[in-house]
Amino acid sequence: MTRECAVLLPRVCAALADPRQPGSDDTCLEKLLDWFQELTLFDSTVQLVQDNPCLTEFITSVLALPEPSPSILSFTLRLAGILAASENRFQHLQQEKLLARLFGRDGPLNSAVWEDASVRSGWVQGVHNMMHHQPALHLLCSGGGIDVIFTLQGDPSLFVASAASQLLVHMLTLSVESETTKPLSTKDCDWPACAQMIIKRIEDSLQSSSASHIEQSLKLLTSLFGSCRATWTEVLWLGVAKQIESFLTEETVQVQHMLANLLLNMAWSLVFRDSEGSFWALVTSALEHLTPVQAGPLAVGILRLYKCPQDVRIQALTVLLQPMDCILRAASQPLEYAGLLDESVSDPVTVESLLSSRSSCANLLCQTLAHLEELLSLSRLPVDLPYTSLLRSLMTILQFCNGFLSPASPLGSTISRILINCFRVQRSALDVLAALSERKGDDTLIESLFDLLLAYLESPNTSPTVLKKTFQATSKWLVRLQELSCSNSQGQQTEKILEDVFLVLQKRLCSPCWEVRDSSLEFLTVLIKCLRDQDEFRQSLLSSEVPRLTEDLLEDPESYVRASAVTAVGHLAFITYFAPEPPVVGNQYNKENTVAKLQEILSTDPEGFPRRAVISIFIKWLRQGCTGQLEDTEQFVSRVIQTVEHDLDWEVRLGGLELIEVFCSQTICQLGLPQCPYAPVSSAVTSSIHWNESLQVFCRAKLFSFLFRSLCDCDKPVGQRACDVLLGLRSNFYPVSTLEGSQGTGDSAVGHGIAWLQTTLRQGSLAQNFPTDGSNGVDFQDPENMMIALGAIELEELHDELNRSSDHVEKSPQSLLQDILATVGTIEENEADCY
Repeated sequence: MTRECAVLLPRVCAALADPRQPGSDDTCLEKLLDWFQELTLFDSTVQLVQDNPCLTEFITSVLALPEPSPSILSFTLRLAGILAASENRFQHLQQEKLLARLFGRDGPLNSAVWEDASVRSGWVQGVHNMMHHQPALHLLCSGGGIDVIFTLQGDPSLFVASAASQLLVHMLTLSVESETTKPLSTKDCDWPACAQMIIKRIEDSLQSSSASHIEQSLKLLTSLFGSCRATWTEVLWLGVAKQIESFLTEETVQVQHMLANLLLNMAWSLVFRDSEGSFWALVTSALEHLTPVQAGPLAVGILRLYKCPQDVRIQALTVLLQPMDCILRAASQPLEYAGLLDESVSDPVTVESLLSSRSSCANLLCQTLAHLEELLSLSRLPVDLPYTSLLRSLMTILQFCNGFLSPASPLGSTISRILINCFRVQRSALDVLAALSERKGDDTLIESLFDLLLAYLESPNTSPTVLKKTFQATSKWLVRLQELSCSNSQGQQTEKILEDVFLVLQKRLCSPCWEVRDSSLEFLTVLIKCLRDQDEFRQSLLSSEVPRLTEDLLEDPESYVRASAVTAVGHLAFITYFAPEPPVVGNQYNKENTVAKLQEILSTDPEGFPRRAVISIFIKWLRQGCTGQLEDTEQFVSRVIQTVEHDLDWEVRLGGLELIEVFCSQTICQLGLPQCPYAPVSSAVTSSIHWNESLQVFCRAKLFSFLFRSLCDCDKPVGQRACDVLLGLRSNFYPVSTLEGSQGTGDSAVGHGIAWLQTTLRQGSLAQNFPTDGSNGVDFQDPENMMIALGAIELEELHDELNRSSDHVEKSPQSLLQDILATVGTIEENEADCY
């Protein structure tokens, strides 16, 4: 603790303990606790409380108040816990008899203020803070604290209840691991006193007839097995296993919904995963007895495990796929195709009844689909999925939802009526469909799948959000289709599907709904990114009206659509202008016109989104070498920068700096500096010529005025990026060995100008938009001036300043203590305010 803080702390403690003072801001109190946490983290000595007796005096003063403020009492409890986390400081506070008065029976527990949830929360957190050694355990156990914490598990405040449960887990773990002299075993189990008290309460709660007590103990065990992987947890489990197993078939107490998380946490622990068959037998029983909704999370969790008995894994997969199998069977009777399952784990009637109910059908299907998507997202599946049947089931769900299927079975008719226009299920099914495209399987359903996707894309009943999901799934399957056509000569089928897709896209680009136009443009951009190298794709796209309609949308009234149109047109250019062999279709595609349109959007569009999109596209073009020879690129970059530097949107200005960074890197590489890994090593003379040539290019493009002015930008990310670019340029033009000799600027006019620039830059955003016309002795278009500036300006110092938090002064402990004093004031000041 600094001397300044030590001086301020007594005044702060006195002010906080004074009931006549207005309450301090809770945020300040939280920050004060964080500071004490930092002070005590690596210091277990008693010095902090000895050197600052105001801390114990503060606790004593608060305890002496007849009606302390709940927030101050809560703060006091938590502070005492932080101080008592060290055994040395614990003993010091015990000698003052403070801890028993705070956390024992005579403390806040039996006062009226205990009714306030913040006090109960402070008590729990205070106990948790100090629970790092055996004396703290003994204090709680001997003072009846265990009973209080178990009671708080059922607190009306969920925050308090959760904190109490976590505290019990922490105390049980601490007791076993600090007080056990020999490893516990199932045959010889001698629990420490504190652990014994907690375990006895858990066992009693599980055997009670109170559902709430049982739930609390199941939560506690779930948290314990999720956080502790020690072997003694198996000993504890064996004492409660039979009781918990009975809950699977218990009808009087309904706590089955709690068991899936408990078993999953146990399955992730090596202690149980590698045990004999008893644990996995319980998992099997749970998969069989829990309802499909309850068993779903357990099943997908089991399937994510790489080490699991094969029979349990098959059973989990069966549980997960049962609703999808039921959908297939309901679609046609007798069953036309192979189902997903040979046999069910639980009674199929249960799943059928859930799917037949309007209240549960969509929930069950959405949960199942979400679990399937989770499985498909894994890089390596520990289980083989029946992809063809799964795809057919997904298609059936989507047909039910849009009314494309008229099932013959009564169950199918009921499900169809429930799912018609059910957007939730449609979105979930399309997500799984998109994920399934990346898995290799039987491709016999491809044609039927695209018929379904095209029907969704064409249907006026498809909502904008479902349409967006359909576009995403279609793009993924078009990539899959392209891979297939390359391998098995299905070119004609691919061409026909692409033509149909672009016909639908033409209509959607003209939709009166802006969300639909926006999604259509995003879809087109994704397709171009993935398929622009494929001949069939390019031909189908360019023979459609899509490119013309896309350019028309650059003038859309909705800014989001204009931004998406800019991105689509920018990617379209890779096919129409920048391809190795651009298409010859008369004057339909004019590169200059398109560039001019985008530059006009950059300079005149009133909304930020389209302008950001333009600068992103220009960066992409530049990165991929699409802007022509160096001279053309120089002019292009210069025009863009002169537009961007006056933009009010900081993200556009940031994009301009990225454009400069790419341009500088490419220019230096082209001119052959030895620093460039792709350039031949040249002599020192040649290098100096190239440095000068590069500087001339950058000065002609008017980059330096924007870079140096950006250092004073009011938006910090812009200044940080500009500084990074300038440091990069310096490293190219000044090798480390020559940098020290470059610092002097002399008494010349240039030297005075550089000194002015250095002083100006130190003012930061106060000096934004400083003049760059050379009137102050710095010519930003003169290579010699810029060479001197790069060597002389203290860029590292500016870099540190820009990367420092803007509130680094305000975050200091001293500033915090001053803030608290300013908030609570003094009594004299308050009395003066009254008058």
